[in-house]
Amino acid sequence: MHELILHHYPTSPFAEKVRLLLGFKQLSWRSVLIPAVMPKPELTALTGGYRKTPVLQVGADIYCDSALIARRLEAEKAIPALFPEGQEFNVAGIAQWADSVLFQHAVSLVFQPASIAARFGRLPAEFLKTFMADRSALFSGGQASRLPLELARHQWPSLMARLQQQLEREAGDFLFGEPSLADFAMAHSLWFLRGTPVTAPLVDDYPAVAAWLNRVLGFGHGAHSEMSGEEAIALARDATPAALPNEPLVEPNGFQAGQRVAIAAVDYGVDAVEGELLFSGREELILRREDPRAGVVHVHFPRLGFAIKAL
Repeated sequence: MHELILHHYPTSPFAEKVRLLLGFKQLSWRSVLIPAVMPKPELTALTGGYRKTPVLQVGADIYCDSALIARRLEAEKAIPALFPEGQEFNVAGIAQWADSVLFQHAVSLVFQPASIAARFGRLPAEFLKTFMADRSALFSGGQASRLPLELARHQWPSLMARLQQQLEREAGDFLFGEPSLADFAMAHSLWFLRGTPVTAPLVDDYPAVAAWLNRVLGFGHGAHSEMSGEEAIALARDATPAALPNEPLVEPNGFQAGQRVAIAAVDYGVDAVEGELLFSGREELILRREDPRAGVVHVHFPRLGFAIKAL
C-alpha cells in the first residue's frame, strides 16, 4: 500500500482544502513542499507540466485538482464520508460553485492593494514582483478572468448573507448538517481571506459563518511527515501504477483508449499534459506518460473543468 504524498505549499488555499480533508479523514500523509511560483521541476516531472497546487501522489499515480483528490481520498477511506448518502448532487454542486465563483471573489479581494501590502509587506520587493508576474501568467489563456475588485466588494455581502442564512437554519453544525466536501470547498476561500487584517472582517463580521469556519478548521491536517521532491520522484519511478478503474469508457467526442492526447484545465493554469489516454470515465481521465526522472506514471484529471485535444 503506497503512502499518500501531498505536493503543496503552506499559503495555497486549495492545498489548505486538501490538508483539511486529510485531517477530516484522519489520514496519515507525507508532505512535499513545492515553490509557490514557477519553475517547479520536481512537480512537473511527475505531472508532465500541470502546475497548479496541490497535487496528490500515490505511488506512480498522480492526481491533479482538489476536486478529484477529494474523490481519491473518499476511495482511500469511505468513513467519515465527504459525500453523505442522499446529498451527493447537492454537495458536489456547492463544492464546484465554491471552488470557482466564491474563490474568484476571494482572489480579487485578497489581491487588492491594501491586502497585498499587509500580506507581502515584509518580503523583498523582488519576490512580490516575481509572484505577481507568475500569477498573471497563471490566469492568462484560460476562460477565467479576474473579477474587478469593485464588483467583488459589491457582491460579497449577498454571498455571505446566503451562507449565514443556511448555517442559521440548518439543524446541524455544517452546511448539510453533517460535514461534507461542500464545507471544505467553501472554507478554503474564507481561510484565505482571514490571512490579513484587511480582509478578515469579510468573514468575521458574520458570526455564524465565523463559528462554522472555526469548526471546519478544527479538523486540522492529520498526521504528516516531510519528504523531499527527489524522494517522491524516486518512489514514483520504483512503483507500478494502480490498475485502471473497472468502468466503461465514457467519451462522447470519440477519443479512444490508447490515443495520444493533451489534457488541460480550461479556467486557468492551462498548461497541457501530453500522453496516452488510458481511461475516460464519468468523473476521471487518466493519461499514461513516461518521464526520464519519474518513469512511467499515470496522471489523473477530473472530467469537469478539463478538456482533451488530439495530438
